[in-house]
Amino acid sequence: MKACSRELKNLLGNNLIIFMTDPISDMLIRIKNAQMAKKEQVLFPYSKMKFAVATVLKESGFINDIEKRSKKLNKSEQDYLNITLKYQDNEGAISDIKIISKPSRRMYIKASEIRAVRSGYGIMIVSTSKGIMTSKNARKEKLGGEALCEVW
Repeated sequence: MKACSRELKNLLGNNLIIFMTDPISDMLIRIKNAQMAKKEQVLFPYSKMKFAVATVLKESGFINDIEKRSKKLNKSEQDYLNITLKYQDNEGAISDIKIISKPSRRMYIKASEIRAVRSGYGIMIVSTSKGIMTSKNARKEKLGGEALCEVW
């Protein structure tokens, strides 16, 4: 795979464009992998939805800090998120992340169907009509929506 991508880069130069079908899943997997590798920070391209998901993770105590930065690349600026991961006793605050909704199968949940994740030790991130929030807040406000992932 690396050889194939090197050949493409040699053919196209630095104008190689990578298309991503599910940026939220990519963000969550990057966070999970960085935490398993004991990294202090993780970077990924900025979007409003990614920032909202990261904010929910910060409010729930799974990450320490979120920072939006920009970098100049070839006469244009590109925004990206810098997330500082949280560790307790050399163990990551995030044990695991389960992605629920995928591009091939979107999962929607009613407010009455929302249940506790891992007996209340985890959270479910839900995209509602009033923004992205935890399942606990969505149930409190009697809102359903797309179930993005579970984090514990």
